[in-house]
Amino acid sequence: MNRRPFILGAAAAAMLLGAGGTALARRTLWNPCRASLPPDITGHEIVRAAWEGLDPAQVWDCHAHLAGIGDGGSGVNITPRMLSPLHPTEYFQRLFYLNAGCAHEAPGRVDQSYVERLHNLIDGMATGFKLMLLAFERTHDAQGQARPELTAFHIPNAYARDVARAHPTYFEWACSIHPYRPDCVEALEAAARDGARAVKWLPPAMGIDPASPACDRFYAALARLDLPLITHAGEEKAVHGAGQPAWGNPLRLRRALDHGVRVVIAHCASLGEDQDEDRGRNAPRVSSFSLFSRLMGEQRYATLLFGDISAINLRNRDLAVIRQLLEREDWHPRLLFGTDYPLPGILPLVSARQLAREKLLDPAAVPVLETLREHNPLLFDFVLKRHLRAGHRRFATGVFETRHFFDRKPA
Repeated sequence: MNRRPFILGAAAAAMLLGAGGTALARRTLWNPCRASLPPDITGHEIVRAAWEGLDPAQVWDCHAHLAGIGDGGSGVNITPRMLSPLHPTEYFQRLFYLNAGCAHEAPGRVDQSYVERLHNLIDGMATGFKLMLLAFERTHDAQGQARPELTAFHIPNAYARDVARAHPTYFEWACSIHPYRPDCVEALEAAARDGARAVKWLPPAMGIDPASPACDRFYAALARLDLPLITHAGEEKAVHGAGQPAWGNPLRLRRALDHGVRVVIAHCASLGEDQDEDRGRNAPRVSSFSLFSRLMGEQRYATLLFGDISAINLRNRDLAVIRQLLEREDWHPRLLFGTDYPLPGILPLVSARQLAREKLLDPAAVPVLETLREHNPLLFDFVLKRHLRAGHRRFATGVFETRHFFDRKPA
């Protein structure tokens, strides 16, 4: 099940239920956006156990999205299609994303409300926990020119930087810079000076071919500045742009790795299929995750290639992927915790009950997790991933203590 049709189908189902189904729809589809956790959940053994053995000050969620509609002077921009019921997929995406971020009932202050909700959620985490807020670059063409008409949404670097600077105990930030831009190296150097911890890409949506020689000068600068690249790989249905689906192929990231760039493949490429380019132009398509696994097995990339575990627990993921990630303990030093917030706040996307039925989660944790999600989707995602299991294997504590990864080496 692909994420985008799933969200659209859920929204359409809510509409078809009509007035008589409003209560059911709100319970099963709509995030109630509750605030403080009930005391019995705050101190619950399952929640306490999730923090045991961890230093919260070392726990950074490395994959959290800023969102908004640009109503707060943020510079955020979204495609007009997201505002029009004539384009139902994009329209319902916006509704679900803003509801997940609890900013859907804040006319005139959506951007501010989204950030305020993040504050509320982080206050519910252990002291020291931080989010890394991701900027999101516009789509660009092959000549390096911005194409706003093909851009689904744009989160400016300056906005991510300023939100993080205003609340440094809550946030870090990652810039997003298109490598075809004439000023890409200068922009990267400026972002590094401003405290960016990484660079975020979504290649097909942004119009980036990671295997293109046009990226070389940007890769050289990334390696020189020791900034990691967090980039989507595998199938992407939620965001459209000017690029080609093939540009999400994990194998196309070899060019960055060969330049000495530390690459974090978002979601461990856990969705979709790509052509096995190692076997030639007419090679068959295989799972994107299998190509991620191949790269992880190449010794020359042992200190350069990483994966984040955001979104691996969505309903549209193959449960065998979760099991393999849990069982491959040799990979754990190269896996990084991330939530892909606000996605954990979209109720239909994650089922703790399904994970329990598949013996990846203790059934006793399910009611606690379901209550957590209504109040704090960040804590829900963290506690769920801390309790995932394949037999006796769980994610190592180091998967969650990500802060050290984003410390740059001295020049």
